Amino acid sequence: MDVRDAPEPPRPRAGAWRRLGRALAPRPTRGQLIAGVLCAILGFGLVAQVRETHADDLSSLSQDELVRLLDEVTKRTDSLEQQAVALRSQRADLVTGADSERAALEAAAKRATVQGILAGRLPAQGPGVRLVLTEPGPHLSATLLVDVLEELRNAGAEAIQIDRSRITASSYILDTADGVEIDGVALRAPYVWLVIGDPNTLVPALEMPGGALASVRGDGGGTNLETMKHVVVDAVREPPSDHYATPAPSPPADSSGD
Repeated sequence: MDVRDAPEPPRPRAGAWRRLGRALAPRPTRGQLIAGVLCAILGFGLVAQVRETHADDLSSLSQDELVRLLDEVTKRTDSLEQQAVALRSQRADLVTGADSERAALEAAAKRATVQGILAGRLPAQGPGVRLVLTEPGPHLSATLLVDVLEELRNAGAEAIQIDRSRITASSYILDTADGVEIDGVALRAPYVWLVIGDPNTLVPALEMPGGALASVRGDGGGTNLETMKHVVVDAVREPPSDHYATPAPSPPADSSGD
């Protein structure tokens, strides 16, 4: 029998292919569907739990852990409060020290100013009187001028100037042939006095009966006394250096404890 005469095998039909495809296609069962739904729910729950844990870590702590954490926070708060108290105390000490130092400096500056005015090193201004003494006849004696000066000092005069001479505790007045000499400077009448002090005290002291101005008038001199709200004593002098006196050493501290 000739091979070429053999009959061809039958070809599968299209319906057979469709049946084969349906047989091979996955067919989920009811149990698989339920398992899939449960897995989805479990995944969603895990995601929610992770988010909740990150959002609030305290919710996952036990009661003992929360108590320990609260105790640590309380101790830390107490420590910070103690540090704040210490810092406030240091600030108060610094402020008090600064105020004390400032007050000491102000007091020292005030004393230096007062001493400078009394010593004649600094000019001064304030209320007071202006006194002019004239001598129509023989010149006024140094004794009379010293009496006037003593009356002013006793009445509380704080700064005194005669013409251009500043009067201090070491000033002196001497008689000369042409008038008087004050601290080595020759002066002639009229003698103009500028005095700073309480006018209500200075004027009565100078004008009291039998006082210095009464003596000046008794010797033929003239007086002109006026109260002034603002007197300027601008004559200054440098105090002489001490040749013999030096500061004494401070006495030793008593270590006996008595």
